[in-house]
Amino acid sequence: MRRRLPPLLTTSYVFDEVVTYFNSRGYHAKAVEVGNRLLTSPSVQFVQVDEGLFREGWHYFQQHQDKDYSLTDCISFVVMKRFKMETAFAFDQHFVQAGFKKVP
Repeated sequence: MRRRLPPLLTTSYVFDEVVTYFNSRGYHAKAVEVGNRLLTSPSVQFVQVDEGLFREGWHYFQQHQDKDYSLTDCISFVVMKRFKMETAFAFDQHFVQAGFKKVP
């Protein structure tokens, strides 16, 4: 019996970072596999970053000059607040600094 994943949400910017991570390390086939799994998984809700979301993230970025957040981080923070999410799957402390929980 396969265990069902909890619902996940990602943005087109995070998607880009994930596939670029694998591809830039010489794992093109893995980048394609992971990208396709994210795009087709019923457990993943995909948020396309449009101009409005981009501008909100850019505004957040500009307001936090004391942090080394990426623009992708800032867009993610805006999305998480919009969807009332508390926990992020992330590998750095930026989400904790922004007031969210993170796993792992």
